[in-house]
Amino acid sequence: MSNKIVLAAALAAGLFAGGSAALASETVYHATLNGASEVPGNDSKATGTATATFDTGSHMLKYTVSYSGLSGPATMGHIHAPAKAGKNAPVVIPFKGSVASPINGEAKLDAKQIKQLEDGMMYVNIHTKAHPGGEIRGQLMK
Repeated sequence: MSNKIVLAAALAAGLFAGGSAALASETVYHATLNGASEVPGNDSKATGTATATFDTGSHMLKYTVSYSGLSGPATMGHIHAPAKAGKNAPVVIPFKGSVASPINGEAKLDAKQIKQLEDGMMYVNIHTKAHPGGEIRGQLMK
């Protein structure tokens, strides 16, 4: 009888674990990058887009940032938080490696960063020599 109880418990645990994985989902965020969204804004003619996919199970954020028309080569790029549009914030996810378009990467988010992302408090920023504070920027939104 005790073997049946152990087996039932193991099956229930397996179903529960499988059910948890089934509850994981992906949420897609987008940003349109431009000079007017910088703080302070600038007259850059550059444009860009960012697409970020957040996996609720693994807490991984995978992103692709594409841009064109910068005043010169990108010198840095990153995701900042927490800030609404029109406000500045510190870097939370630096882009590693080349910042030539397109930029692809991923980062594991902690609970605080997940909340900031969900609340629309993260933005993408691309910097150049002519605009060291940022040439184009866009808020990540669902």
